[in-house]
Amino acid sequence: MPGPDERASVGRASARLGRTCGLADPAGRLRYVSGKRAAAVARLGIETVGDLLLHVPRRYLDFSRVTSIGFADVGSEVTVVARVDSVVRKRPRPRLDIVEVSVVDDTGVMRAVFFRQPWVADQIREGDVVALSGKVTFSYGFKEMNSPFHEVLGAGEDAGRLSRVLPVHGVGEGLSVSWMRRIASAAVADQSDVCDFLPAPLVAARGLMTRGRALAQVHFPHDLAAAEEARRRLAYDELLCLQLALHARRRIQLAGVEPVSHVVDGERLAALRRALPFALTSEQESCVTQILADMGSARVMNRLLLGDVGTGKTAVAAFGLAACADTGTQAAMMAPTSVLAAQYAEKLGPLLDAAGVGWVLLTGATPAAARRDAVARLASGEATVAFGTTAVLSPDVRFRRLSLVVVDEQHRFGVDQRTALRRKSAGADMLSMTATPIPRTLALSLYGDLDRSTIRHRPNPGAGVSTRVIAPESLDLAWGAIRDAVAEGRQAYVVCPLIDDGDAGADQADDAPEPDEAAPRPHSAAAMAEELRERVLRGMRVGLLTGRMPAAEKDAAMAAFRDRETQVLVSTTVVEVGVDVPNATVMLVMDADRFGLATLHQIRGRVGRGDHAGEVFLETSSKRGTPARRRLEAVESTTDGEELAELDLRLRHEGEVLGYRQHGGATLRLVDPAVDADLAEAAQADAAAIAAADPALAEPAHVPLALEVQGRFGAWFEEAGRA
Repeated sequence: MPGPDERASVGRASARLGRTCGLADPAGRLRYVSGKRAAAVARLGIETVGDLLLHVPRRYLDFSRVTSIGFADVGSEVTVVARVDSVVRKRPRPRLDIVEVSVVDDTGVMRAVFFRQPWVADQIREGDVVALSGKVTFSYGFKEMNSPFHEVLGAGEDAGRLSRVLPVHGVGEGLSVSWMRRIASAAVADQSDVCDFLPAPLVAARGLMTRGRALAQVHFPHDLAAAEEARRRLAYDELLCLQLALHARRRIQLAGVEPVSHVVDGERLAALRRALPFALTSEQESCVTQILADMGSARVMNRLLLGDVGTGKTAVAAFGLAACADTGTQAAMMAPTSVLAAQYAEKLGPLLDAAGVGWVLLTGATPAAARRDAVARLASGEATVAFGTTAVLSPDVRFRRLSLVVVDEQHRFGVDQRTALRRKSAGADMLSMTATPIPRTLALSLYGDLDRSTIRHRPNPGAGVSTRVIAPESLDLAWGAIRDAVAEGRQAYVVCPLIDDGDAGADQADDAPEPDEAAPRPHSAAAMAEELRERVLRGMRVGLLTGRMPAAEKDAAMAAFRDRETQVLVSTTVVEVGVDVPNATVMLVMDADRFGLATLHQIRGRVGRGDHAGEVFLETSSKRGTPARRRLEAVESTTDGEELAELDLRLRHEGEVLGYRQHGGATLRLVDPAVDADLAEAAQADAAAIAAADPALAEPAHVPLALEVQGRFGAWFEEAGRA
C-alpha cells in the first residue's frame, strides 16, 4: 500500500500529464479567450493552448530601469514613464497618418511620433500616464521616439505599482497589449506546469531550464536575465526538433530507395577536365573531390555548395554531370530563372559537347518543337543533362534514369516544386548551390542535415567593385558615371524595387526589409526606363527587364544587353541571380534601402567581373544614423559575403535574415541567429546522436520528443511520404 507522500506524488504527476495533454486543446478553452477576443487570438495564428504559451513577448519593459526624460540620452534605448500633455493627429499626405503624442515629467518634455497608426489617437488620451520604450532621437528642439512600444498605465498610476519586468506581446486588431497580457497570465497560471519532452539527462547536460519553468519565465520573468534564459531553452527546443525532423524526413524519403554508386573516374569526366579552359583552384578541387566521393559512395548525397558570386560553383557542379554520363544515368540542373538556365546551357553546353555528354534546355520560353525534341531525348536517355527551370517538373518530362539533381538557390523553389522534383528522382543525389551568404547559425540550423562544401575565393576576382551610398540630390554622380562608361563602350544597370507605378512590390526579393514609414514612394523600373530614354540619358539605348515580362521577352531583353545592343538596362531584382555581362561596369540601385543585404550583395556582383573596375551607387533617402542607412553603410564597407552576413545579424537581430525566413514551412520564431550559434551547434550534435542511436525515436525516453517533433513538423512527414 503506497504511503501518502507517494499518492501525492502520483497525483501531481497525473495533473501535470493532464496539463501537458491539454496543450493541444483549442485556445478558446482558456480564460478570457471568447467572443471577439477569440477571433482576434485566432488571427494571430494561435489555434491551441500550446500556441498561446509559445506566443512569447516581443520585448519587455524593464521598470527597474525607467529613465526620466531629462536623463534619456539621445541614441539610447530607454523606457520612460510620463504624463500625456497632448495628442495631435496629422495627415500631411494621402495614406500617411501621423499621431504626435507629447509627454512630460518633472525633468522635461518628449514627443512620441507614430506613423500610419491612427488608432493610437484613440488609445492614448490627454492626462494618461504612459510607458514609452524605444530609441531616443532629437528633432526640432525636442527629444523624440519614433513609433515606440507604448503602454497606457492610466491617470495617476506609476511604474512602481507594476511588475519590475512587464511583457509586451504581439497583438492585432481587436486585442490590446493589456488583454493579451491578461490572457497569457491566465494561461501560464493554469497550463504552464507541464511535463518536459526532453530527456532529463539532456536538460541537465545542456544546463537548460525545465520546460514548465521556461514557459512561465518567458512570459513573466523575474528579471531580464531569466527571460533570456527561458527564451534560449525554448529556442533550443525549436532547433532540436527541427534537426530531428530533418533527419526523420530524410529517412522517410530514402526508405526502400537504392542509391546509385556513380562512376567517378570515367572517360567523360577526364574529357571534361581537358575541355576546361582553366585549371581549378585548390578550393574548387576540394569541392569536386567531396562531391564525387559522395556520388561514388553507396549512400544518397545531400550536399550544399556554398560560394559567393563568381566563385565557380557552376564549373564544380559540371563534374557531377559528367559522372552521370559515365554511369549511364541522367542529371537535372535547375535554376530559379530562365535567364540563368540559359546561361548554364551557354557556359556548360560547349564543355559537355567536348566531353561527349548530350544535353537539352527546357524553360518556359523553349519553342514547342524544341521542347518536344528535348522531352523525347530525355525519355530515351539520349540526353544526359537537362538544364531548366520549373518547366523540368512538368508531368510530360520523364527521365530514363535520373540520378543527380542540382538546384541553384533552393530556397527560391516552393515546397510543392521540391516535392514534384523528388517524385522524378527517388534516390537521386542532391546538390544544392547558393551564392546567398548564410550566417553560421542559420547554416547549422536550416541545413543541419546537409554536408557542406564552400568556395571562399573567386578564381578570377576581376577588377573589383567600389560601393557608394548616395542621397537623391547626389544622383548626378551616378548619371555621370553611367555616361562616362557608355562613352568608353561599356554598359550599366539601373535597378528599381518596383515593376511599375501600380506595383505593390511583386518583383521584390524575399529579404526586402520593412520600408521606412515616412519614406517617399519607391521608383518603378517602367517609369525609370521611360524617364531615362526621354530625359536623363536621352540618346542612349535603354532596355527594360522585369519578372512580369513573358519569358521570351525577358530572354530577348537579356540577349540585347549581352550583345551590347542595349547600353543601359533598367531592371528589378531579376538581375540578382546569375546574369553575367562582364562589359557592364556601373550600377545604380534606386531606393536601395528597400532591398535586403543579400539581394544588394548579389546585385552588385553583376559589375566589375571583367577587366574594368565596377562602380555601384546605392541611392537612398534614409537619414544618417537610421537602421536603414546603417545597413547600406555595411554593404558599402565590405564585399565579403560572410562578413556581410554577420553584419546583417548584428544590425537586424532577428530570425528573418538574408532571405531565409523559412525552410519549407519551418519558421524559427524564437531563435536569434545573432546570439544562438552555440545553441544551433549543440542542437545539431544532440540530434545527430539521438538519430544515430534511435532513428525512429521509439525508445521510452524519446517518445515524448517524437510526439513533439510530429506535432511541429507532421506536414513535412506527410509530404515526404507522398514524394
